[in-house]
Amino acid sequence: MAEYKAPLRDMRFVLTELFDYNDINQLPGCEDFTPDVVDAVLEEAAKVCEEILFPINRSGDEEGCTWDDGVVTTPKGFKEAYQTFAEGGWTGIACDPAYGGQGAPKSINALVEEMICSTNLSFGMYPGLSFGAYAAMHAHASDELKDKYLPKMVEGTWSGTMCLTEPHCGTDLGIIKSKAEPLDDGSYAITGTKIFISAGEHDLTENIIHLVLAKLPDAPKGTKGISLFLVPKFMVNDDGSLGDRNAVKCGSIEHKMGIKASATCVMNFDGAIGYLVGEPHQGMPAMFTMMNQERLSVGIQGLGLGEAAYQGARAYAKDRLQGRALTGAKSPDKAADSIIVHPDVRRMLLTAKATNEGCRAMGMWVARALDTAKHHEDPVKREEADEFVQLMTPIVKALFTDWGFDNTNLGVQVFGGHGYIREWGMEQYVRDARIAQIYEGTNGIQALDLVGRKMPTKAGRYLRRFFHPVQEYIEANVSKDGLGDYVQPLAKAFMRLQQATGELAQRGMKNPNEAGAAATEFLRLFGLVAVGFMWARMAEVALAKQDDDPDGFYKAKLITAKFYMERILPQSGALFSQMMSGSSTMMALDEELF
Repeated sequence: MAEYKAPLRDMRFVLTELFDYNDINQLPGCEDFTPDVVDAVLEEAAKVCEEILFPINRSGDEEGCTWDDGVVTTPKGFKEAYQTFAEGGWTGIACDPAYGGQGAPKSINALVEEMICSTNLSFGMYPGLSFGAYAAMHAHASDELKDKYLPKMVEGTWSGTMCLTEPHCGTDLGIIKSKAEPLDDGSYAITGTKIFISAGEHDLTENIIHLVLAKLPDAPKGTKGISLFLVPKFMVNDDGSLGDRNAVKCGSIEHKMGIKASATCVMNFDGAIGYLVGEPHQGMPAMFTMMNQERLSVGIQGLGLGEAAYQGARAYAKDRLQGRALTGAKSPDKAADSIIVHPDVRRMLLTAKATNEGCRAMGMWVARALDTAKHHEDPVKREEADEFVQLMTPIVKALFTDWGFDNTNLGVQVFGGHGYIREWGMEQYVRDARIAQIYEGTNGIQALDLVGRKMPTKAGRYLRRFFHPVQEYIEANVSKDGLGDYVQPLAKAFMRLQQATGELAQRGMKNPNEAGAAATEFLRLFGLVAVGFMWARMAEVALAKQDDDPDGFYKAKLITAKFYMERILPQSGALFSQMMSGSSTMMALDEELF
């Protein structure tokens, strides 16, 4: 059966040993989250996830959500679990204390998010979407709207959604048809249909606050004509109590491959009352506050599911008896050896372990930058950190979810035939993980964002936020005894990334198809180098502490780091060759010949 224990030892390693948590703890607004407080938060989060969320993961998948004339019911146990979750303050852990939140740094919240995703991704969608809506409102809504809606959202009594996609358009939001007609009292009548709306309707909260993209009558064409509106399920009276039902209704729910306990809804707005968030025709910048938040969180979904699959596969590999080790029996007193003795099983487990732990470290790197961008007193530091986050967001989203899906598949493969059987719990991870490569912008869109937007911005200044620290680290450590074994492979891959960046920039200016054809490989190459940088740094820490290693933690780090450098990072060579082949073959085939 599937099993999960929060990887708290490794979380503490990246939080306090790989990085210095004091850098975050001393930022304005983060002082209350001392190391002792953080330990208590992580321990309690682990308990909630392991004891409350994980037990209803498979049952929620089996039962799914149900729809009846616009009313959506979540699976058995979800409502009680959500109540416990909200009462524990988890819905507001990273929210502004001014609205009842706890103000946790992203560095901490990212670790909590990972545990939630590992134990019950469907459940995590409900508070996850609410936090994204909260973030957009906190950044762009008027004080009146924030005072009226955010406290209830922070405490979890109300939840939130993001309503973007329409039946005829997905990523191309410039052609949405939803309309917003101004009313005499300053509100708007919102009309239109939105699809694929996660948590659009459910029975967990007493009200749902929809953030809806729509166009005003005088809107310019394209994305420059999109505005953002707050549309409550129930109207809210001046005293904060709930009033009449608004003209918004769930038309149906999708029957999905995975995350079946998360209601994915078709939402119909039939003149529903809404309120403008931000300025007219400025909905996209406001929504991207939420979108970027969600893209980072979706990356963590990939990591969380990859970790859960790895843990299940590791336990099974130690228990399952099958065959004998190639070098002779390891357990001669038993009928067979456990399958963990076989090189190919170890290949799969080490691949999952190396990519999971590498992503956790890289995620912490980006989370720290988010905290710096939000809280640092120096505006220059804030700007530099924000540029780094902008650069790394598409990489985190795409790389983490690609590897998360790969690792859930590896988990099934380790189980063999039992992995394909539902009762063992592994195949659910594959189905749940698959959507993460699609929503919040498919991973191909993330690659185009990296190449087309992030790479050329400010004459490549975003790139320097990554290239400079990596280059400086390599130059300082490539010749050091012991550490050089980890830095030298990184240096070779980094050189390929530099060459690919320059070549892609030149080719892309001459022919945009060159950039489009190489974008996915470029993002993967970038991600491989970024995680390689993290593994070199983790090896540096482990080397310094290997003499005091009673549980073998640092030994495992060094072996896993070497595995990454020898078996995963070399993929950079093939990716470079693919990119250099250009777009001609890819674009040569006539459409009718496909």
